[in-house]
Amino acid sequence: MIGAAGGFLLIPILLFLYPEASPATITSTTLTVAFFNALSGTFAYARLKRIDYRSGLYFAVTAIPGAILGAYLVNFLSRSLFQYIFGTVLVLIAGYLLLRPEKRLSTARLFGGQTKRRITDRQGYAQEYSFNLPLGMFIAFFVGVISGLLGIGGGIVHVPALTQVLGFPTHLATATSHFMVAITTSSGIGTHLLDGTFTQDYSVALVLSGGAVIGAQIGARLSQRVSSKLIVRLLAVGLAVVAVRLLISPL
Repeated sequence: MIGAAGGFLLIPILLFLYPEASPATITSTTLTVAFFNALSGTFAYARLKRIDYRSGLYFAVTAIPGAILGAYLVNFLSRSLFQYIFGTVLVLIAGYLLLRPEKRLSTARLFGGQTKRRITDRQGYAQEYSFNLPLGMFIAFFVGVISGLLGIGGGIVHVPALTQVLGFPTHLATATSHFMVAITTSSGIGTHLLDGTFTQDYSVALVLSGGAVIGAQIGARLSQRVSSKLIVRLLAVGLAVVAVRLLISPL
């Protein structure tokens, strides 16, 4: 519903259920669930014709190397540091969205001019918007790093970036985010498979993914009945709750 693959909710649950698990093990599991959630959501939003495929592919070009780098760096983090980094990132994003849910930064003319898009959904409603493609690809790289590092899929960061910085319409941003997350999480999963941190928990990941596939279909349908402003506020509240839980749990 909000364009995130659910990793930001699943990670605190897994940290609580598996207190001895390493950050690398947790993120390999959540990345797998995020992949299947995003893939399911992509099919649902494709039927609604809300995905900006071209922009999503451009963003993925830089996000994939970032996701691989993040998946590699997580092996060098302690559990407490991992939680503090994750919680701090969520607090900053939640604070901005709660204080300025409809404020968007005008960046379309920076670093190389405008890229224009026109998307017409299944109901025949057309939306036109323009954004700065080089800036979007630059942001996507860091979203990829966060995705691979924290195992959250990246949508929880990418949707605010698309809407607040690049000026995407909210409903198109959530749909395009799912498409992009499906691509980038697959690269993070591949990194974990190669370094051997994924092999011990594949069954848990697949069971959780089954629920995520169903949930993504329901969320995509609910998004048609929810206003853009409410989506942003739901995103911010979810971020804030999870951030507080992560920051106080080590204490």
